[in-house]
Amino acid sequence: MPLSRSLSMTSLSGVLPAWEEDELPVEDLLLFEVAWEVTNKVGGIYTVIQTKAKITVDEWGENYYMMGPYFEHNFKTQVEGCEPPNPAIRKAMDALNNNGCQVHFGRWLIEGSPFVILFDIGSAAWNLDRWKGDLWETCKIGLPYHDREANDSLILGSLIAWFFKELTDQLGDKPNVIGHFHEWQAGPGIILSRSRKIPMATIFTTHATLLGRYLCAGNADFYNNLDKFNIDKEAGERQIYHRYCLERAAVHCAHVFTTVSQITAVEASHMLHRKPDVVTPNGLNVKKFSAMHEFQNLHSTSKARIQEFVRGHFYGHLDFNLEKTLFFFIAGRYEFSNKGADIFIESLSRLNYLLRVHRKDITVVVFFIMPAKTNNFNVESLKGQAVRKQLWDTAHTVKEKFGKKLYDALLKGLIPDMISILDQDDFTIMKRAIYATQRHSLPPVTTHNMLDDSTDPILSNIRRIGLFNSRNDRVKIIFHPEFLSSTSPLLPMDYEDFVRGCNLGVFPSYYEPWGYTPGECTVMGIPSVTTNLSGFGCFMEEHVSDPAAYGVYIVDRRSRSPEESCNQLTQFMFTFCQQSLRQRVIQRNRTERLSDLLDWKYLGRVCFCCTTPSIDSIHEETFRRATEEDPSPRMDRSLHYIQHIPLHKHIT
Repeated sequence: MPLSRSLSMTSLSGVLPAWEEDELPVEDLLLFEVAWEVTNKVGGIYTVIQTKAKITVDEWGENYYMMGPYFEHNFKTQVEGCEPPNPAIRKAMDALNNNGCQVHFGRWLIEGSPFVILFDIGSAAWNLDRWKGDLWETCKIGLPYHDREANDSLILGSLIAWFFKELTDQLGDKPNVIGHFHEWQAGPGIILSRSRKIPMATIFTTHATLLGRYLCAGNADFYNNLDKFNIDKEAGERQIYHRYCLERAAVHCAHVFTTVSQITAVEASHMLHRKPDVVTPNGLNVKKFSAMHEFQNLHSTSKARIQEFVRGHFYGHLDFNLEKTLFFFIAGRYEFSNKGADIFIESLSRLNYLLRVHRKDITVVVFFIMPAKTNNFNVESLKGQAVRKQLWDTAHTVKEKFGKKLYDALLKGLIPDMISILDQDDFTIMKRAIYATQRHSLPPVTTHNMLDDSTDPILSNIRRIGLFNSRNDRVKIIFHPEFLSSTSPLLPMDYEDFVRGCNLGVFPSYYEPWGYTPGECTVMGIPSVTTNLSGFGCFMEEHVSDPAAYGVYIVDRRSRSPEESCNQLTQFMFTFCQQSLRQRVIQRNRTERLSDLLDWKYLGRVCFCCTTPSIDSIHEETFRRATEEDPSPRMDRSLHYIQHIPLHKHIT
């Protein structure tokens, strides 16, 4: 599939080409970005909208607003309430508030401090039956009463369409309105806005198709059968037909349809029956992660904190050298096969065999950071950290006494022996500390008490391969079924600090429309493994001539069998284990040099053509489609900006 713009690199100097484009007349526009995850962290879309807020606010200023659902806790902890600067927005909010539907306004306390408009779904729930009827009359889509998420998305969409109607009535001729909607949860908003002929230009972005995610989770041979699936039948069998209809209707209602990667563009054209107009890859706010020459020092500091946790977790079995221990990790939503945890666990078994056969003195500790249902930390994990802390305190107590007596002896010109420096009590204390570290059971594989221990996919597969953290294993496993937090009593580290302390991130996903986790590793200078079925992996293959040389290993899951992919992943990890310390330092430097390629400052200004290499032809087709449906003068003016202004200027 041709790209209208491409940046191929044989080496990276850190300087990217500057694109010269027409100035965007933001004073004549209002941009509203609608997503379920505005101030509400659920998955990757939260990262998308949060990281690009700064560059969007810099360009749009007070003409940029985010819209999403209101949750009291999130509002109190993340949003600073204030009055909207635009009187028309204030009047539109008042219209909803006066009818019993609460709308909240403020600044989201993230970099860029964008304005947010949040709609209280609970306060408007009494309208649900009426709005279900409106949706049925509009597009013949019915929502079951038991699907709360779909019902909530309808309430949110109805409130947003109502808001846009009030707003455009207040604005008059200018400024013109552009609405950018993310994912199927925002779909009802775009469907209702278009059906009511509200004079605004609309953009819909899918980050992953709903049915695609379900099919892959069910172990379907997805990419080899894209053109063979009976879409309606598959959606119906999974009881998501109504959600699929909302998603597909939103895609076909939008003036401009975008997605985040070329591989998702192919998927969307089959699943949703519309080719995306452009591909807009996800970026990161690289400045947030930037540490310049300090990133190597930050790696050492964070690694030392992980080592402290490992000392406690493996107390009594700490017969491996932590200076020769590598830390691997996988993190993300708990989708066992979609995220590649199945192939990862199998490859760990093979890696363990290779390290034992070749008698390598390297130990690999692997972390699984995937949230699952738990009821608390397990006792053994907490006890390990308590034993480690007690041993540390004991060592410091003895060290203080030892240091003072040694100092006094040296002042007298004597070289003391151990007996004269440490008395019997000191030896007793040290012996008790040593006895406290004795352990009769193996270190736990998981840090928490799992609610579904016997059926949990990760634990079941660990039992199958027999990696139980025994002394003979060169690969140790720690399953942390909770997102990391600096306030945790067990592993008190934020995710960013944890990533910096690891040696390799492993993300062998089968279904990953973009993939922020390897991208975050890259901008922090940490090598990672991804696949050619992830948007990130395809992007790197397209733009970097030798990704592995820059610490981005790409497993082929598209043209190889699962067995071959597993062997390739095993070989990548084994080769990484064979590197010397100096080689790993050099590789981290090379990995960090890719940061600029993933910066929103660059990706926010580059869009890749998906259906045709001519951006102008996309503008013309979009304009023709929209004006045929709604020939009003107001719509003419709103779409003028989509026709004549480069898409990347408002689809960031």
